[in-house]
Parts: sequence; structure tokens; C-alpha cells
Amino acid sequence: MAHTYSKKMVSIYKRLPAWSVALLVGILLLTSSCRDTSTTPTDNHASQQAQTTLNQAHGSFNEYPLPQDKSGVMRPAVDSRGRVWFGEMGQNYLASFDPQSKTFEQLKTPHGKAGIMGVIVAPDNTIWYAEQYANYIGHYNPANKHFDTYALPTITTPDPNNSKQLLNLPVAPNELLLDRQGNIWFTEMNADAIGKLDIKTGKFIHYPLSNPRTVQKLSPYGIALDKRRNIWFTNSGTNTIGQLDPASGVLRFYTPPTPAGQDPPSLMEIVSDPSGMLWISTFNTNKLIQFNPHTESFTAYAAPITGRGIPGIYGLLATSPNDIWATVSASNAIAHFDIKTKTFKYYPIPSPNCTPLGISQGPNKSFWFTESATNQIGVLNP
Repeated sequence: MAHTYSKKMVSIYKRLPAWSVALLVGILLLTSSCRDTSTTPTDNHASQQAQTTLNQAHGSFNEYPLPQDKSGVMRPAVDSRGRVWFGEMGQNYLASFDPQSKTFEQLKTPHGKAGIMGVIVAPDNTIWYAEQYANYIGHYNPANKHFDTYALPTITTPDPNNSKQLLNLPVAPNELLLDRQGNIWFTEMNADAIGKLDIKTGKFIHYPLSNPRTVQKLSPYGIALDKRRNIWFTNSGTNTIGQLDPASGVLRFYTPPTPAGQDPPSLMEIVSDPSGMLWISTFNTNKLIQFNPHTESFTAYAAPITGRGIPGIYGLLATSPNDIWATVSASNAIAHFDIKTKTFKYYPIPSPNCTPLGISQGPNKSFWFTESATNQIGVLNP
């Protein structure tokens, strides 16, 4: 499916402080700069706009303030012991929180440049993370406190402010995942590519998303693995989703239709549920989008907005074929979406205007999330 990509994205490394692009307002500025991109579907089935309802719920919350201000907390991940891991882009830390001792551990990463974005926990309880500004994939073993780093190449592109100069940029790894063979896959926001790290050899493979290759136009953001081992990702620069077949390298792209008079959705996170459906969060709208890869059709579910601010949904989890969990910024809530009943249930976060970002499920079925505006991490027991 061919798409024409237009409008060069201005480098986030020249426009914004390093950690601010990780926060909701920073991401909105980044994605909104590309709203003139074509969003007309090619061969896709028509999108549906589904009516949804809202129920208020009151689970048990606990919130834990970070030891210092301006932490810039990002996506959390929970290990089998219940420890919560996350990056602090404001302080240049890889951090963890132990719910048993109620203590934080903050680690300075090798060669770090305050750019930790995606964090995941491997089955052996070691930690993988993407250092966007230092341009590497990192690995940390809590058992022996050892770090390994896997350096990524840089890319060059004309300076949008001076055509006679070139910018030397990191590929900007953003979100990552672990496949069934133990390899690390990640999005390269600046390089318009998907990367793969073979952890046995330490070698990278890069999959450009356009031909001829572009830089800073597609800006791939979220990444997911489906049950057929396909890699799925969002392109925040063009508001499309893509599918990569790792075996053949074949790429396909799909564009959610945009209702007349509305802005295209700024696509962020993507997850695959156990039934094979894809779910996508939108940052500038209140839409939770479902994509059916069998029918190539989209369905948008409107999340009710109960407050002011950025309406978007950011963090996503698919915990069963019927249950989607998300963070909703304007409503200051953790949302549960029941796929069968098409009903949103909101759990209002106690701290007002906390701007919830990432979300992850703990071993006891609790939900941990980061609060970027109040410099806290929180946990919900529904």
C-alpha cells in the first residue's frame, strides 16, 4: 500500500530540552507539527465511530513521590518481584521502586544523556532500556549491578534552519519489545526505521520504513508484537500504523480515516491483544482505536472526557481479549475499557492534574503508572 509522505519534521533535539519531549505536552508539539500529512486510506475498510458509555469506579490507590523534583518519569515496567522500573529523563536515572520497602533506587546509566524512554523487563528479571539521546540500547542486571550498552549508528540530515549544513543525529530509539527468541526490537524515531538487536551476537539489523529512505518524516513511536510474530508500530509523524514481517522484511501501512472537520489522530502507543486485534492510543483526541488486521478495518471508541487539558490517551495495556487499560490525561484517570460492552470505567487518580503517562501491570494484578506533572508513581488495585 503506497503512501506519500510530506512535510519535514523539525529536529526535536534543536527545538526542545532533552527530557521535555518525553512529557505529554512535548509529544503533542512533536506530533501536531505533522498534521497536514495525508490521512486518506488506500485499501482500508471504512472506520467506525462507536458510541461508548462511562462508569465511575473507585479502586484502591497509593502514590509515591520521587526523591527530587523534575524527574521526568516515563514508562514503567514491573519485574516478577514487584519492583517497578522506569526512566527519569529529568535526572538522567534508570530508577526502580520497591513496594515492600517503599524505597527508590536511582542509577546513573553509562554515557547517559537523560534520554531513557522505553523500559522492559526480561524473563530473567534483567532490564532493557532505550537511551534516546545517548543513542544506545542498554541492559542492566540488578543481581550483579552490571550495565551493558549497545551503541547505535548516527544519521545525517540537512539542517532545516541552514540548508548548507548537516545535522548529525542519533537514530533516537524510543519504544522497545522483547520477542520470543529474546531479541530486542525498537522504533528509531529520527531514522524512520525499525531496529532489531540480536542479543546473542550484539549485532543490529535496521529496517527502513520508506524507499528512498527518509529522516524525521515518519517518526515511528510505539511498537508491538502480535501472536503471529509480526511487528506492529505507529508512525507519529504521519499518523499511520505499520506492519513488518520479520521473516520476509515486507512492510504494510494503514491509515485510520479521519472524520470530516476533525484533526487526524496523533498515534502513540500500540498493543496487540490475545485475539490478535491491535489497539492504538491517540494523543490529540479522546479516541481509543481498534484495528482488525483480518478485515483491515478501524473502529474508534470515544473515551469520555471529564476534565480539561490534553484529551488524549497515552499508556495502553491489553490484559485479556476483553480488557484494555489506559491512562487518560484530561480525565486524570486510569481507564478500563470492556470490549464486549463498549464501556469505559474510570478510576479517578487522587492527585489532581497529575498527567498520567505510562502504565504496567504488576504480578498481583495491580496497575502501576507514572505521573509526570506531580513527580510521582502510583498504583491502582481495582
